[in-house]
Amino acid sequence: MSENELVGQITDYFENDAPKSLRKLIEDGGKKEMLDPTYPYSDRMVRDEYEDTLDALQIELVKMQDWVLRTGARVVVIFEGRDAAGKGGTISRVRQNLNPRVVRTVALAKPTPKEAGEWYFQRYIKHLPSAGNITLFDRSWYNRGVVEHVFGFCTPEQREHWFMQAPELERMLVNDGVHVIKIWLNVGRAEQLRRFLAREADPLKHWKLSSIDVKGLSKWDAYTDAISETLTRTHTDVAPWTVIRSEDKRRARIGAIRHILSRLPCDLADPAVIGEQDDSIVGGPELILRDA
Repeated sequence: MSENELVGQITDYFENDAPKSLRKLIEDGGKKEMLDPTYPYSDRMVRDEYEDTLDALQIELVKMQDWVLRTGARVVVIFEGRDAAGKGGTISRVRQNLNPRVVRTVALAKPTPKEAGEWYFQRYIKHLPSAGNITLFDRSWYNRGVVEHVFGFCTPEQREHWFMQAPELERMLVNDGVHVIKIWLNVGRAEQLRRFLAREADPLKHWKLSSIDVKGLSKWDAYTDAISETLTRTHTDVAPWTVIRSEDKRRARIGAIRHILSRLPCDLADPAVIGEQDDSIVGGPELILRDA
């Protein structure tokens, strides 16, 4: 299904199929910056504060890149999350001032027939970084734990087999010296739908819409169950999950960059500049909520 064929389907869901409580939350919210009543802030991070903080943290990212090149470190950062949670924007701010020869973003399409006949992790393995490189995965092998499960693209047996292998794969990577950082961006149901409606209304963002996005709107609870199980079963000492509540994209981006910098033993980093993490929106899998 083309992007143009999808236009209008988000509005159709909102007007005809969305739970009344969800429609009311969005309609009553109007231009209110935060729709989720459980989110600890009512307004977005002030632009000047955000830009000043981001600029300072991006300087630290450049220092981190120098450290990676000098030491031959290998870094993998996995970005996962709800649809429209802000993965792309966060990745963009992470790599904005970094060398594309050092820092690569990997966003794989659905498997080809050949890839579907391979070991599930095989197509991801080829994108792992060599010495002095960083790979940012915009979605990853965690597709099997959530999206593939929710839409029936894999069998329960295949998913269970994946649950056995994923933590072991990450353990092997860490034992071999690879720095593995896993970030889950979470957004509430009302804010997710509002962002989809905004994408639908903006021709420049139609490319961001997919049939999975549209079909997934009615599968919120199934997603929540799959996410909760996946994060719980793959949250390990060597490769823990960090969940960031991304109702405010600005705070989420700051939180993600701070987390990346704090997880790497970069001897050039300035702890005072990196600052303290905002524990009210950044934490472990326990932050996954059944949002309204």
